[in-house]
Amino acid sequence: MTTKSADMTESPAALYANRRSHERVAATFDVRFEQTQDAARALRAYSLNLSAGGLCLRTRRSYDVGSRVRLQMSVSGEDFELEGIISWVRDDAEAIGVRFVDVKEEDQLRLQRVVGSFKR
Repeated sequence: MTTKSADMTESPAALYANRRSHERVAATFDVRFEQTQDAARALRAYSLNLSAGGLCLRTRRSYDVGSRVRLQMSVSGEDFELEGIISWVRDDAEAIGVRFVDVKEEDQLRLQRVVGSFKR
């Protein structure tokens, strides 16, 4: 398995520790990339899980750890346009982790509400 992470300099124990500050829930929905060059591949991108702090995406497009992306997604009737940073890449699983950045307070509250709706 090929895994790239922004934290590759840490010890193995620290690397695999769950350091998330937001609860994750399994959630599958389409995600579109705002960049024109990504539009064709975005049809194949979908989420595997979601938290108020980020999400795991399955995509065939290659990304570099640290790259910024703009995402559009509709989850449980809520539309989001968010910016994120690729925090890890798993080439063998065609999966990436995206950490949301610069999230407006109202969007953060809506994300928390949506995540909570998946727990019911």
